Amino acid sequence: MLTRRSLLSLLATAVAAVPLGLAATDEVEAQVVMMAPPPLRREPRPAARRGWVWVPGYWTWSRGRWVWEPGRWVRARPGFRYAGPSWVRRRGGWVYVPGRWVRI
Repeated sequence: MLTRRSLLSLLATAVAAVPLGLAATDEVEAQVVMMAPPPLRREPRPAARRGWVWVPGYWTWSRGRWVWEPGRWVRARPGFRYAGPSWVRRRGGWVYVPGRWVRI
């Protein structure tokens, strides 16, 4: 039978391990593609929606080919602007830079 001390030790270990599991999901693996992305597509820009920000479409690399991700609405964050995703030329190929919120 587990003693009170053993139970507390087990509980402390379990609680300490939780942040480690959460942190691992935040990591993003850098994606390098040798072929340049195609030119951006022209998408009609929808009418503005109060409290929302339009994120234009972009190219993503999937299963060995370029795939277009259409634009979409994301909820606005007061005090921030949205910097859309992009592909940046680096030594060794093209690197994907995910969209992110930037403090104004």
